[in-house]
Amino acid sequence: MGALGRAEPAGPRGWSRNGSLGLRSGGQSRWKEKLSRMTVFLSTLTPKFYFALTVTSSFISGLIFVFEWWHFRKYGTSFIEQVSVSHLRPLIGGVENSPPAPAAFSAGENEANRQNMPECKMWRNPLNLFRGAEYSRYMWVTGKEPLTYYDMNLSAQDHQNFFTCDTDALRPSDTVMQKAWRERNPQARIKAAYQALELNNDCATAYVLLAEEEATTIVDAERYFKQALKAGEMIYRKSQNCHSQSPQHEAQLRRDTNVLVYVKRRLAMCARKLGRIRESVKMMRDLMKEFPLLSMLNIHENLLEALLELQAYADVQAVLAKYDDISLPKSAAICYTAALLKARAVSERFSPETAFKRGLSTAEINAVEAIHRAVEFNPHVPKYLLEMKSLVLPPEHILKRGDSEAVAYAFFHLQHWKRIEGALHLLHCTWEGTFRMIPYPLEKGHLFYPYPSCTETADRELLPTFHEVSVYPQKELPFFIHFTAGLCSFSAMLALLTHQFPELMVVFAKAVLRVLWPVSAPSVLASG
Repeated sequence: MGALGRAEPAGPRGWSRNGSLGLRSGGQSRWKEKLSRMTVFLSTLTPKFYFALTVTSSFISGLIFVFEWWHFRKYGTSFIEQVSVSHLRPLIGGVENSPPAPAAFSAGENEANRQNMPECKMWRNPLNLFRGAEYSRYMWVTGKEPLTYYDMNLSAQDHQNFFTCDTDALRPSDTVMQKAWRERNPQARIKAAYQALELNNDCATAYVLLAEEEATTIVDAERYFKQALKAGEMIYRKSQNCHSQSPQHEAQLRRDTNVLVYVKRRLAMCARKLGRIRESVKMMRDLMKEFPLLSMLNIHENLLEALLELQAYADVQAVLAKYDDISLPKSAAICYTAALLKARAVSERFSPETAFKRGLSTAEINAVEAIHRAVEFNPHVPKYLLEMKSLVLPPEHILKRGDSEAVAYAFFHLQHWKRIEGALHLLHCTWEGTFRMIPYPLEKGHLFYPYPSCTETADRELLPTFHEVSVYPQKELPFFIHFTAGLCSFSAMLALLTHQFPELMVVFAKAVLRVLWPVSAPSVLASG
C-alpha cells in the first residue's frame, strides 16, 4: 500500500523523472541521427574535395602572410594586431578595461613630445647636393625622385628663414623672392627669380635660386654663385653701416649675413667638386674665421671631408681636437672620422688571428674603442661602409643617429675609408662588438644617451620610398606573421600529401573526424 501509494518525486520545474529520461533519450536519438548524416556526407566526399580545400586554405593563408609581412616592413606593426586593438577590442567589451579617454590623449601628447625631442631634430645636411646639377640629373637618368616632399618642404622653410626678413617689402625684388621661396613648382620659382633680377640686377637671393635649381652643371652653379657673391657683399656692407639704426635694420643685417655665408660656403663646395680642393679648404677656413659664431651651420664637416681628400690627417686631427668636444653636439662625421684616424695607425698590420693570440696593443684598443663609440652613436653607418647595403643620394636634411645621417656620411666618406689600407677590415672585425655592450639601447647607452626611438619614422619621411630604411634595434616579428607562415606551410604540406596520396589522406581525414565527433557528442548530450 505504501509502495503503491508513494508518489514519484517531482523533477525540476515540475517535470517527472520519467519525462526527463524521455527527453534525454530523444536528444540522444536526434544527435545519433545528425552524426549518421554527417558520416554519410563525409563518406561521399572525394579526394578532389580535400585537395581543393587544402590548396585554397594554403593560398588564402599565404596571401595573408605576404600582406602581413609587407605591412610590417613598411609600417613596423602587424596589421591584424593593429585592427584587433583599434576595432575588435571595443566590440568584445574591451573598452571597460582600457584606459579612459584622457589617458589616451595624454599618451598621444607624450608621443608628439617624443617626436619633438632634441635628438629627433632635423638638421640641414652640411654636404647637401645641388638640385639642378645633381638631384635633377639623377632623376633624368633613373626616373626616380631622389627627394621626398617632406625633405623639400623643410628646405623651403629653411630658405624662408635664411633669405627673408620683415624689410623685404621695402625692396620690390626681395618681395618677389619672398614669394618665390614659397612656390612648390620649380619652374615657377625660376621664373620668379628672373623677375626679381629684372627689378634689381643685384638681387643676391635670385642668383642663389638659379644656382641651386636652374644650373645643370657645377660650373654653371659656380658662375651664378659668383654673381651672388658680388651682389651679396655689396648689400652686406650697406647693412653693416646702418644696422644700429633700428630693429628692422638689424633683421636685415642678419638676413644679408645668412646670404653671404651661404654663398661663400656653396662656392667652396663647388671648388671641392671641381677638384680645386686646396682653394676649397682656404675658403672654408676663411669663412670660419670671419663668422666664428655660426658654428651651428657645421661648416667644419665640409672642411673635414676636404682635408681627408687631401690626406692631410694632421689637419684633420686639429679640427677634431676643436670640435670633438663634450660640450658640442656630435655627428657621424665627427665620431667616424675620429675612428678612422685611430684605425689608420694600426689597420695596415692588424690581424684578428694575431690579436687573438697575443692580445690587443694599446693603439689597437684605442682604435677598437673609437669604432665602438662611433657605432654606438650611429649604428647604421657600418653596413654602408662595408657595402652590405646600397647607397642612395643623401637627402637635404638628416636626422642625427638615424639612417639618413648614415647615408649622407657614407656617400661622401666611403672613399676615404677605402683609401686607408685595412681600415674597412678592422671595422668589419670589430663593429658588431658594440651591441654586446649595449643590450638595451633604447633604455640605456654606454657613452651616449639611449638611442632615440623616433628615428625610423623620421627617416622614412626623409629618404625616398625605393630605399630600404635601416632599423635599429631590429624589431621581433609579430606573432601573426609566424602564425600565418606556419598555417600556410601546414596547409601546403597537406595539399601536397593529398595530391600524392589521395586515398590514404581521405581515410586519415575520416578517421580524424570520427575521433573528434564522438568525443564532443557525449559532452553535449550530458549537458542537455
